[in-house]
Amino acid sequence: MAKGHCSCDCSPQVPGGVQEFLYASPAITFADRWDHFKARWGVHRMGHIVQPGLYKLGLATPESPVIVTANYTLSFDAVRSALGRTDAWILVLDTKGVNVWCAAGKGTFGTGELIRRIALTGLASVVSHRTLVLPQLGAPGVSAHDVQKFTGFHVEYGPVRARDLPEYLRTRMATPAMRRVEFTLRDRLVLTPVEFVFAALPMVIAALVLFFLAGPIAALAAVAAVLAGTVLFPALLPWIPAKDFSTKGFLLGFVVALPFAAFFSSRVPATDGLPVIAGLIPLFLFSAIVGYLALNFTGSTTFTSRTGVKKEIFRYVPVMALLAGLGIACWAVAGLLLYLGAGHA
Repeated sequence: MAKGHCSCDCSPQVPGGVQEFLYASPAITFADRWDHFKARWGVHRMGHIVQPGLYKLGLATPESPVIVTANYTLSFDAVRSALGRTDAWILVLDTKGVNVWCAAGKGTFGTGELIRRIALTGLASVVSHRTLVLPQLGAPGVSAHDVQKFTGFHVEYGPVRARDLPEYLRTRMATPAMRRVEFTLRDRLVLTPVEFVFAALPMVIAALVLFFLAGPIAALAAVAAVLAGTVLFPALLPWIPAKDFSTKGFLLGFVVALPFAAFFSSRVPATDGLPVIAGLIPLFLFSAIVGYLALNFTGSTTFTSRTGVKKEIFRYVPVMALLAGLGIACWAVAGLLLYLGAGHA
């Protein structure tokens, strides 16, 4: 049964259709908010789903609009809560619990699933019109021409954000502001918990190892590198110079590493180039780590296309590996020099 919705015996049979429709409420409950919180923190990451199908919101009639969305709880809840008192039908596609934009890239919010869901729900028997309102970010996955050809339903691309749906439904026009994809500081920061959770375990392991090998400042460096990549990078994204995410990450990692480079340089004997080698260790490693985490963040944004992400992976992953290798090599050389007592010569 879909989360928070009646789904079976009490639902009327769709006249002439194949499947019963479900009921949706515009109210967001505590259970919904708890689910959203867990989704933001990556808890049971693929389990935040609602049952695909056709939902009746309010006193929807055959003339009411049909809004299409994904079966990811945050997407579905955003739509139903934004519609408020609007009487409408919500057609939920089976996107495997993935949001509209990502599902459109993966093909699950796509032409085939839309055509299939229209047939399964008997939508043509429920509504008297032949118009579907899709989210604009779902456009990459859907061929409107094929949907009309095989189902008779005309596809309209509505606003980017669900909150603009009531105004769109009133005017049936998406203004430039409604079509503009924004990625505000709040939008970016809300993504940081799941990014941090992804890197938290490796960070803890690295911090513990470094603590016993090189002391608390080295352990702090591991934490700082991960926080820079998962929190500071998204926060500063628009203001970091450079175009590619990886390059931005390299630059941010370099800057964040400077205090650690100064500290480690000052802690070794000032002979045989040892301070320089010790200072290069955090500069190389921070750049590699923050660059990698920044590259991973491309999947959370609309800044880059799918092909752009692939190009960046092939272009910069070897650079990250090289930087990490140089950092480890510098560490090995510094350790060897200290062991041989070069600093005391």
